[in-house]
Amino acid sequence: MPKIIFLPHAELCPDGAAIDAENGETVLDVALRSGIGIEHACEKVCACTTCHVYVREGYNSLPEIEENEDDMLDKAWGLDPDSRLSCQSIVSGTDLVVEIPKYSINHAKENH
Repeated sequence: MPKIIFLPHAELCPDGAAIDAENGETVLDVALRSGIGIEHACEKVCACTTCHVYVREGYNSLPEIEENEDDMLDKAWGLDPDSRLSCQSIVSGTDLVVEIPKYSINHAKENH
């Protein structure tokens, strides 16, 4: 069973976390079910960038980025080569190391 290692984030998971994931789950769903409140203003339909993360290890195991996600990422705060939308990042048998950015473009937090 693959693990997702979330690096420490001052607000969302100060100590970091290592969470078992099922193949086919998204990084966002794994985070949410484990109490890591990554923003997801568009309700996971790839229409915003609030769930933007950096996949520091295991990036190449994720499905190839689709055009819609690629277009959305252009609007993300702090874009880098390891950037993905966590709602579109599907676990496929390889451990991942994920960093949650310090900021997002969301000006108001949503309580989901």
